[in-house]
Amino acid sequence: MENDSTQHATMAMRMYLENDFLNIYKAGKDYLDKPHMHFWLAALSFKIFGISDLAYRIPALLFTGIGAISCYGLAKEFYGKQARHIASLVFLSAQAIVLSNHDVRTDAVLTGATIFGIWQLVLYINHEKVIHAILGAIGVAIAFSTKGQLGVFVAGICILTYVSYNRRWYVIWSWKTLIGILSFVISILPVLYAYYVQFDLHPEKIIDGQSNVSGIRFILWDQSFNRLTASGFEETSPDYFFFFHTLLWAFLPWSIIAYSALFNRCKELWINKFIFKPKLETLTSLGVFIVLIVISFSKFKLPHYLNSVLPILSVLVAGYLTELYNRNKKRTSQVFLVLQYVILTTGSILVLFLIFWAFPMPHVGIILCYLLLLVGLSYVITTKMKTIRKLIILSVSYMILINFCLNTQFYPKLLLYQAGNNAARVIHAEDINKTDVLMLNGRPSWSLDFYTKRITPTVHISEVSSTVKSGQWLFLYGNKLESLKAMNISWSREYEIYHHRITRLSLEFLNPNTRDAILEKAYLIQVE
Repeated sequence: MENDSTQHATMAMRMYLENDFLNIYKAGKDYLDKPHMHFWLAALSFKIFGISDLAYRIPALLFTGIGAISCYGLAKEFYGKQARHIASLVFLSAQAIVLSNHDVRTDAVLTGATIFGIWQLVLYINHEKVIHAILGAIGVAIAFSTKGQLGVFVAGICILTYVSYNRRWYVIWSWKTLIGILSFVISILPVLYAYYVQFDLHPEKIIDGQSNVSGIRFILWDQSFNRLTASGFEETSPDYFFFFHTLLWAFLPWSIIAYSALFNRCKELWINKFIFKPKLETLTSLGVFIVLIVISFSKFKLPHYLNSVLPILSVLVAGYLTELYNRNKKRTSQVFLVLQYVILTTGSILVLFLIFWAFPMPHVGIILCYLLLLVGLSYVITTKMKTIRKLIILSVSYMILINFCLNTQFYPKLLLYQAGNNAARVIHAEDINKTDVLMLNGRPSWSLDFYTKRITPTVHISEVSSTVKSGQWLFLYGNKLESLKAMNISWSREYEIYHHRITRLSLEFLNPNTRDAILEKAYLIQVE
């Protein structure tokens, strides 16, 4: 889906097509904002599996698997064998994690690498084996190489709270820690070198109106500072509670339990005056809370910034549920079960209403799958089992139902209103030579590029008459069509395609009675 997901896929595709892995370009211009790892992994996947949406998702899926394994290992280290499977299930069923593997950006790789680094560094602190220091450093370095300092910050704050509470400062001064630091520096060198080649070696380049831009300085300092102050970015939200209420949907179906676990753990630490207790850990509670407080002061906020803390919260939730079970807190468990029934039943009804109201009836085979899932869910609801077990299985089952509905009916229908991929479908269906297709510049269509497996050349509207040859095709958005007519440019064939920014939905778009009034149009025309 445009913008970010298809944009990133297209940028990685260019790397693969041109065999250029040092430079990142966006619409033909130097791209400074995010480092290279996500694009490298996607380009490598294209090289192995060919260009496809599945190939683009493979690195995200792999790092989500690494994230699940890391949650498993970290929960086992903190809370024992009972919690390990629960932590993985909580992580894999969280809505933002599912979404990050559907609408793939940098977040899946960042999340998996961050929690892997934290897990390994905790093992190093507890067991002082140098291999864990090296692996932890590599994990944090991959997070840095994917999205800059965010992963380093999250891992750093969590590990510092853990070391501080456990009074293990002596580990920091070990020679093994120096090996870990050296491993981190070596692991980030490829990204630093790529930034150096693209930017530091070319001070003449104009980036956002400035010359003498240092890529190394940007990724090591400016990127994080600019996002905190919204310098170079449009301020997105002045709300200091943005991440706290965004967590309500991002960590569904576990958000209420996570809030309770976070509150109870912080309350316990406060009552004990932060005095060390062997069976109490602060990494998943105090560490996460500090991270949320700090990023809440950023003037540039987006929901997916939360993703890197979700696996840490998954471990906290697993430990909390295990504690409720072991302490036989039936009343609290029952309250959570009732809340899950109310929240998830309401959510499922809303999702089912949305997909059947907003779009035509799905295929009968999909309806049968819905019914089978509902039967399975009914079995879970009616079967007698221990409260905590039912709470976990019920929550995961509801998320399977909701996301199956979204991925088989809602998202595919949305893509019918994204012009670029539908223009690509016309090009394939009508056997149009894609090398004859150009795009009017000023408004890129990443999905047209990706689904035609090429970077579509752009042409300025003033140059159409002199540049576009007879018989060639031009893709443009509707607001430019009248300008072409005014320039006496004619065409022999025309395909009209509906368009809407499908990642920014509105009630007017979802309502089938008002949708047509707000749809834009795009055109694929063959110039005479």
